[in-house]
Amino acid sequence: MTRRRWLADEVSGNRAFLLGPHAEHLARVLRARVGQEFEIATPEGVHSGRIIAIHPDRVEFQLGDRIETTKPLRLTAAISIIRFDRMEWAIEKCIELGIVRIVPVIARRTDSHLARAAAKRVERWRRIARESSEQSRRGSPPEICEPMKLTDIVSIPAGTRIVLDESEHGMLLKEALQGGAGSGDLLLAFGPEGGWTPDEAQLFRKSGWIAASLGRTILRAETAAIAAVSIAVSELQ
Repeated sequence: MTRRRWLADEVSGNRAFLLGPHAEHLARVLRARVGQEFEIATPEGVHSGRIIAIHPDRVEFQLGDRIETTKPLRLTAAISIIRFDRMEWAIEKCIELGIVRIVPVIARRTDSHLARAAAKRVERWRRIARESSEQSRRGSPPEICEPMKLTDIVSIPAGTRIVLDESEHGMLLKEALQGGAGSGDLLLAFGPEGGWTPDEAQLFRKSGWIAASLGRTILRAETAAIAAVSIAVSELQ
């Protein structure tokens, strides 16, 4: 039977710790006991871990052999903020696919109410990220950034930067990725419902981004993000 995997909140030597609500869930909800063994993901890799102490707000593990080394994909998704239930679904699925960072984007067509409320949703998105990482047995959780304006997004450095644009008919994402994206970090940017405005698309081009599309079918924003990340993961691996 496959052991459940937990992401360590703290690591010190051959000890790892779950803290706060994570510890409470393991101790009270799952009724963990001293001596039980799990897989523990740390920044250096995944280890076997045996519980050696349980406290109300802390569970302590002794780390054993390393099971695997953490080698995350160097893939970031800059996702324009959309209705929160659909945004959360996109975040969850992109994390399951293996991306290392999500940057919420405030674009011109982002609903103003959602843009104002987004900062208060970041902690919830980070909880979703952690839960999705453990469920999909990742070695480490992705970074969930604070919301950023598009003018800041376009200057983020990466080996390859691709903006998904439904109006782009000359370059498919798969073709853009085959042009050498595997040689460094990859950053994908996704527009909101209604797409990028013409001046936003022009800003990407002036900033050195590659414009690509997923074909002639118009996808919803969250579907486009998941489809594009799936294609990128396939190419990078």
